[in-house]
Amino acid sequence: MENFHMESFGAFFEAVLKLETKEDCRKFFEDVCTIKELQDITQRIEVASLLMQKKNYQEVSKETGASTATISRVNKCLNYGSGGYKIALGEQKK
Repeated sequence: MENFHMESFGAFFEAVLKLETKEDCRKFFEDVCTIKELQDITQRIEVASLLMQKKNYQEVSKETGASTATISRVNKCLNYGSGGYKIALGEQKK
């Protein structure tokens, strides 16, 4: 990502902010992401939600099928990240 320009991130985020409905989001992300990428993102959001409900790794894995590595990564983001999961899941003011 060395050659990747930070402006590209901004352009992506601006494009996302233009989406007004769930249907707009579905269409955009179906075009931008592969089915596997959408499944992975969806699983991570589900994992974050369950971790925020104080479920343990074993419960989360059983309910979502996520690996302990994925659960650990999401948990790290919940504890030390920028708060994106919490904002998206309505647990923190923007």
